[in-house]
Amino acid sequence: MLASAPTRPTARLAAVPQSLPAGDRAEPVTSRGKCSKCTLRNVCLPVNLSEQDSCKLDGIVRFHRIVKRGQALHRSGDSFESLFALRSGSFKTLTLHRDGREQVTGFQMAGEMLGLDGIATDHHTCDAIALEDSTVCVIPFRHLEKLSQEVASLQHQLHRMMSQEIVREHGVMMLLGSMRAEERLATFLLNLSQRLLARGYSPSEFHLRMTREEIGSYLGMKLETVSRTFSRLQEIGLITTQQKQIRILDHVGLAKIIGH
Repeated sequence: MLASAPTRPTARLAAVPQSLPAGDRAEPVTSRGKCSKCTLRNVCLPVNLSEQDSCKLDGIVRFHRIVKRGQALHRSGDSFESLFALRSGSFKTLTLHRDGREQVTGFQMAGEMLGLDGIATDHHTCDAIALEDSTVCVIPFRHLEKLSQEVASLQHQLHRMMSQEIVREHGVMMLLGSMRAEERLATFLLNLSQRLLARGYSPSEFHLRMTREEIGSYLGMKLETVSRTFSRLQEIGLITTQQKQIRILDHVGLAKIIGH
C-alpha cells in the first residue's frame, strides 16, 4: 500500500486547471489521447491493465497541459496536487542555490513522470522547465492513489517509478562524487541513448534539447570542461558532434570509459 497522503481538498476533475503560467493552456483529453491509446504506454503507466481498469485510468486523466519552451510546469514551493506524464517534448528540473545559481537535477523526456518530488511534503521542491514546447497529461494524485489501491499493477508501477527516482538520485551522487569528466559525459550520453531506444528512436543519432551549460550543471562540470570533453570523445572516434546533433559511433568504447 502507498503511504497515506496528508488530507487535501478533492480535485474537481471536470474543471479546467486554474492559474496556468502565461503561455500555458489546458486541453481536454480526446479519445485518441487516452492512456489506453497512447503510443508511450509501454514506458509510462502499466501496459497489462484490463479493459475495465484502463477505462478507470482514462477517467482520472482528463486534461493535457501544453507548456511552451522556457515556461515552468511547476516551481519550487508550489502546492502539490498532480503528477504529470510527459506526452511530448522534454523538461529539465532544477533547484536554486542561496546565491541564485541554478543546479540542474535531471532531464525528462516523453513517457517519463514529473512531479514525484511533491509527494512527501505536499509541495514541489524543484522547478520543472520545458526545454521545448511540450505536452503533459495531468493526473490528480489523490485520484491516482485511490485507484492504485484497487488496481495492483498500477500500484506496482507507482512504486517502481518512486524507486527509479531514488536510483537516479544515487546515480547522480556517484557522477558528482567519483567520476572523471570523460566518465561523466560518457554515462550521460549512454543513458540518453538507452532511454531513446526504449521509445523507438535511434540510440545512435539524436538532437540534444539541453545546452552544454545545462549539461555541465547536471554533471558538475564547467562549460569549458564540457566542451573540451565532447571534443576529446570526438578525437578518439567515439562520437561526432555538430552543434547539438550527436552521433555515437562506438557504444562499446563509451561503455569501456566507465568500466562497463
